[in-house]
Amino acid sequence: MNVYHVLKELIQRITKGVGYVGMFLLIPMMLLISTEVTTRFVWDRPIPGTLELSSYMLSIFVLLGIAYTQQAKGHVRVTMLTTRLPRRLRLVLEMLTTILSLVIIAVLAWQGWVVGMEERAVSDMLRIPQLPFRLLVSVAGFLLALELLIDLVEAGMELARNDV
Repeated sequence: MNVYHVLKELIQRITKGVGYVGMFLLIPMMLLISTEVTTRFVWDRPIPGTLELSSYMLSIFVLLGIAYTQQAKGHVRVTMLTTRLPRRLRLVLEMLTTILSLVIIAVLAWQGWVVGMEERAVSDMLRIPQLPFRLLVSVAGFLLALELLIDLVEAGMELARNDV
């Protein structure tokens, strides 16, 4: 096995593990919201800070799952026109869109880090610092960029083969 395959396997395992952590956070979020709805309507006593906590948990879920979604090819793709194109042209277009996505995600990760390091705000009710959640944008962007890089290399290798 060459270095590329070892790195690809490592990146995909990390991405999958991080995605699973995000998925696991849905359980406490579901329990918190269910309990809050029950206490609000049965005893007329809502749980303070539920909206803040569920918002933070949802942001963690989305950010930690975005790279895994790319790995699983779960993002929305409109292929109505590209399926009619020759395979080589389709791969070239896929590589171009992946490069464009890489540039955008790299800027997002970089600015997520810059903005996150400057963040000193806390949430209104529970006083939870926003710094870790802002920095999570750069971590998620970095993992997504790695997944996009894998896709770019795969498309390039497929394009380099003679049977395309």
